Amino acid sequence: MEKQKKITVIGLILMIFGSIFGFANTTVAYYLMGYGGIIWYLFAAILFFLPSSLMFAEYGSSFKEVHGGIYSWLAESIGERPAFIGTFIWLASWIVWMVSTASKVWIPFSTFVFGHDQTQTWSFFGLTPTATIGLLGILFFLLITLLATHGVQRISRIASFGGFLIALLNVAFILISLLVLFKNGLHLAQPVQGLHSFVSSPNADYHSLIGMLSFVVFAVFAYGGMETMGGVTDSMEKPEKTFPKGLIIATVLIAISYALSIFIWGISANWQQVLNNKTTNLGNITYVLMDNLGYYFGQSFGFSSATAHLIGVWFARVTGFAMFFSYLGAFFVLIYSPLKSFVLGTPKELWPKGFASTNQAGMPVKAMWTQAIFVSILIFIVAFGGQDAQVFYNVLTQMANISTTLPYLFLVTAFPYFKRRQDLQRPFEIYTNQTWTWVITILVDLVLVFGILFTIVQPLLEGQYLDAFEMVIGPIVFGLIAWLMYNHYDHKIHLRPAAK
Repeated sequence: MEKQKKITVIGLILMIFGSIFGFANTTVAYYLMGYGGIIWYLFAAILFFLPSSLMFAEYGSSFKEVHGGIYSWLAESIGERPAFIGTFIWLASWIVWMVSTASKVWIPFSTFVFGHDQTQTWSFFGLTPTATIGLLGILFFLLITLLATHGVQRISRIASFGGFLIALLNVAFILISLLVLFKNGLHLAQPVQGLHSFVSSPNADYHSLIGMLSFVVFAVFAYGGMETMGGVTDSMEKPEKTFPKGLIIATVLIAISYALSIFIWGISANWQQVLNNKTTNLGNITYVLMDNLGYYFGQSFGFSSATAHLIGVWFARVTGFAMFFSYLGAFFVLIYSPLKSFVLGTPKELWPKGFASTNQAGMPVKAMWTQAIFVSILIFIVAFGGQDAQVFYNVLTQMANISTTLPYLFLVTAFPYFKRRQDLQRPFEIYTNQTWTWVITILVDLVLVFGILFTIVQPLLEGQYLDAFEMVIGPIVFGLIAWLMYNHYDHKIHLRPAAK
């Protein structure tokens, strides 16, 4: 029998970097905070990413034989009821991401076809542009669901193609930016005005303390996804040494990459001149900055204004092409993978009859179409809420950020209870001191709670009650549904002996 190849430190670093680092996270940070985003990304790496990743590694190594993913981790630590509710909210985070992305996917498509984002001018049947994008998002989601239920798994390879294009895009962005920097005698388009530039934001919405603290959710989101890596420790040579070493190096590399990338955007983009307008939003910021980079590159090397604009358009087109295929590939995987893992990993009695059954292609069809209907309703509520495009994409992004951050509260809070269990084998263990385990757990929880709280409080203080409501409605509804479903299941289980 062939010996299984073990994951080395270098292999682990590459796996973590490829799974976590997001090119678009750097453009969002620069748009919202300018150079001020750097300190918050470093803060999130130290106080969230590193300690929580070590927790997930301990979970994964102890429960490597158990199916059900994070549901199993939570169920074995804090019991089935909170585990079911917590994992249902985790599922909500993917669903809300799909609500957000089903509408955003048209921006890279428009940029690729037309050279810039024209979605804010689209109108079908007299609908507003925001409502039109929402309608297209619903149709897109229903079509992807239809294709995925037939097991069109080959199309998921688009994800790898999109990921490869994004990697190339990131390298091109850094090289071209550095070329422009040296060409302009190390002059920055966004000047550094001492320490103030790194502790404040040029964005008016983030001048206040509450605004700045709400950015924590964006920083945490930039490091999300490590829970999916928790089960790889059993594939490593000496995981007790390899994993923490690889994780610490990867954390440093990702944090530095984020910090440098945010700073590098300042080489070509003056915040007030390029981003301080109503047409730029969290949906199209990546394409706006890449378009500007192309234009700035053309100007720096003495091309005419028309040629520089054309270079900018093609930079934006290439970015749109890469991002569209990246979104498309991710959709074909995420539309069924988290749902299938959760539904098939939990007791069948929790679900309505036939809900967990799969078709010939191995897809949980009823569950997928239920998901499609729910996502369509959420898109409709947000798109037809009457906001302009800037508010619309801001709300969508904040919805996704909050929904993604909430499940970490369950996983991190459950960790000390997992550590209390004496009956588990622990092939990988870092947290050996109970006091420090509690201290670190509380610290990470506080980072998450304050980030979520301030994200919700900010629109409330500005009187934008609908925006705040839309940000939290997904997790609240899913949490309530999960609680009702588990109560029904619990009642059914307790009635069984009486029935006999």
